[in-house]
Amino acid sequence: MMIQIKALIADGILEGVKSIAPQSDMTAEDVLGLLEYPPDPAMGDIALPCFKLAKTLRRSPVQIASTLAPLVSGEAIEKAEAVNGYLNIYLSGAYLASKLVPEILAKKERYGAPDMGQGKTVVLDYCSPNLAKPFHIGHLGTTVIGHSLKKLHEFVGYKCVGINYLGDWGTQFGKMMVAYKKWGDRQTVEEGGVDALVDLYVRINNAIAEDPSLADEARAEFCKMEQGDEENLALWRWLVEKSVKANDVTLQQLGISFDSYKGESAYTDLMPAQVQKLRDCGLLKLDDGASIVDLEAYGMPPCLILKRDGSSLYPTRDIAAAVDRKEMYDFDKCIYVTSNQQILHFQQWFKVVELMGYDWYEGLVHVPYGTVSVNGAKLATRTGNVVLLKDLFAAAIEKVTEIMEEKNPDLKGRSDIAEAVGVGAIVFYYLSNNRIKDINFNMEDALSFDGNTGPYVQYTYARACSILEKAGGEVESIDSITLTDPVEKALCVALSQYEERVRVALRDYEPSVITRYILDVATAFNRFYHECSIFGAEDEGVKATRLALTAATKHVLGSAFGLICLRKTEKI
Repeated sequence: MMIQIKALIADGILEGVKSIAPQSDMTAEDVLGLLEYPPDPAMGDIALPCFKLAKTLRRSPVQIASTLAPLVSGEAIEKAEAVNGYLNIYLSGAYLASKLVPEILAKKERYGAPDMGQGKTVVLDYCSPNLAKPFHIGHLGTTVIGHSLKKLHEFVGYKCVGINYLGDWGTQFGKMMVAYKKWGDRQTVEEGGVDALVDLYVRINNAIAEDPSLADEARAEFCKMEQGDEENLALWRWLVEKSVKANDVTLQQLGISFDSYKGESAYTDLMPAQVQKLRDCGLLKLDDGASIVDLEAYGMPPCLILKRDGSSLYPTRDIAAAVDRKEMYDFDKCIYVTSNQQILHFQQWFKVVELMGYDWYEGLVHVPYGTVSVNGAKLATRTGNVVLLKDLFAAAIEKVTEIMEEKNPDLKGRSDIAEAVGVGAIVFYYLSNNRIKDINFNMEDALSFDGNTGPYVQYTYARACSILEKAGGEVESIDSITLTDPVEKALCVALSQYEERVRVALRDYEPSVITRYILDVATAFNRFYHECSIFGAEDEGVKATRLALTAATKHVLGSAFGLICLRKTEKI
């Protein structure tokens, strides 16, 4: 809705720009990029800072604003004022509400979904834990950012394929082989699950630090796996099974499932063909016994394809996997969500794919995110310095349960609600941050139930549900809208921005855009709730309008929750 209104405003402003400077090559798209939302509604609903036009139009910002103000008009516009070089535009609340609210009531949670992705396929590679290790807080970023991006793409019409590209191959399994054969036994692992595997992994890394020859043993054990040693492969399959089962419990708490669990091991037989293609293209060179692709001409270090012993590396497997995915899904985009520590890795093998002549290389997208520390301490599985997601979720659920027992002891389904709110608190805390920023995870902040938190927005959704339940059920439609208070218009302005925020989140691969939008809507609704009586409204028309606004808010919040892995809570 807001997109259409801003487009009309941009057309009016462009007309004024052309009248001042006919030679200007400015477009409506350029004007749209200059429009802002003022921090205070008293300064308008939309503003154009004319300072950015002064050089192009060779006039002062004050003159430009005064010239443009009369040209911004129409039924959606209440007024446009020139103030100190700004063009402040006030929307008509009556017009906005009359168009917006019926549209939301009709489309419900499909409101705000632009039809951008029809006929296109997106493959998303995320979560992708290294197996035989625990699901810890360091995996939270790839998992919830990746799933949010999947939900965003699905929302606008893309066919999405979510792949949990399991780290089920590589030298870490050579280490596990050595550790298990030295210190492990089947019964301990069966009973202890992934925790027992972690103990072994930490122990072997500590041992390698004291005796580096054990690292050579680990490489030899992995090399045996690659060469088909059945004893090692049988042990490997069992370790993978234990790890996947443990990870699935955490994924179920997040409400996340995948379309494919194809791991690195699946590409063992497909790698030789890609290595041969690299040779045929004249790209593969020997360097101290290892096979590399020289990327010096592109400002990057060489991309390692094969080790000296002939075993594969991450780029080899990633290239084979990308080729397989293109053949299987014919994707338009293939998105990889990983730590920003892997930026160079993806730049390298993306460039190698291009040099190999695959014309779909432009569809490869790396979405990096910042690292996570806990109270300033960097996480590392090999040293045992991790915060397990299952423990983090359990702590959050326990705290929510305590609060619910105190405030609402008779609430039915408390355990499910406590899990939704507790896990939601962690997810919302994480996705509130710009993805590229490093996060120092503070347990108290994450589990706080005050301020801009997951529990706050989930409670807002529950409040809207409670109001509608008290009124007798959903509001399906409304014939006429009667606004009587500025906060009603402010809520409409917030709701009208949904599609715009969805587009920005997709463009920037940035779920935090949606998280911040949810907070904006929740804040606007709670102010509306406190300042506008619904059941004590002065007449039935005002009451019907306010119930319709409540229903519209519920639909938009519910839809937006789905885009960031946050469960809807009709009662708290």
